[in-house]
Amino acid sequence: MPATIDSTLRDARARLAPVSDSPDIDARRLLEHVLGVSGSWLIVHARDSFDRDAHSRFEALLERRLAGEPLAYVTGRVGFWTLDLDVTADVLVPRPDTETLVEAVLEHHDAQSLRLLDLGTGSGAIALALASERPNWAITATDASKSALACAQANAERLTLDNVTFTVGPWYAPLEGELFDVIVSNPPYVAPGDLHLDAPALQHEPQAALIAEDNGLADLERIITGAPARLNAGGAIYLEHGNDQGAAVRSKLIAAGFEAVATRRDLGGNDRVTHGLLARATS
Repeated sequence: MPATIDSTLRDARARLAPVSDSPDIDARRLLEHVLGVSGSWLIVHARDSFDRDAHSRFEALLERRLAGEPLAYVTGRVGFWTLDLDVTADVLVPRPDTETLVEAVLEHHDAQSLRLLDLGTGSGAIALALASERPNWAITATDASKSALACAQANAERLTLDNVTFTVGPWYAPLEGELFDVIVSNPPYVAPGDLHLDAPALQHEPQAALIAEDNGLADLERIITGAPARLNAGGAIYLEHGNDQGAAVRSKLIAAGFEAVATRRDLGGNDRVTHGLLARATS
């Protein structure tokens, strides 16, 4: 008897339960992707059968998810902010926690024109979310990985967000002489040997975008120390970091000359984003 939508989903949910925190969502997203339909379509057509070729393609994707590969890599797309972003194995999967950084920037800066720099843009999640909300901002996004930058550029083109310029290079290296009003970044901040790196999902993500030396603080340090030379007077910086790094990041920002330094918590109540204002020169 041919498999139906309902029987396929029930079987997939049962198989995914031991390896996924959201087996129902995973099963539905995989089937939506294979059939090119919406979630409501699956409900309406629960008793419909589908062809063997589609079922084989679904099984192939399900096996990848069962092996621990993140759902976003399996389907090639993930939701972030109000956007649907394409993702590849060259970029980290954007997390909901990173939306905390987007919220903080939008809360502190209105629609007035400004220049913003996104360091280590990856899929372009932060830069494109801000570009969609503030179309008159001039945004520059950098990444050391050409492959990651290609993913971000493709997202910008598909979403028709044309107020973002992409530049390849590590941190501030490709930006000689340029000044910005705001710097944002979600850099690598996981310490080498951190037990979280053993999670199957993280083993599929680019390690260079996850791990930083000095207990996860090395890249945050580079960004902070380089920021004063790249910011206009009174400029702001917003940094995502680990939930146990808030105090260290605040200390480093203050030492670099930033004022009004504060840490914002994510939806889970964890320290996630620290920001500050560059002190204005006094006469």
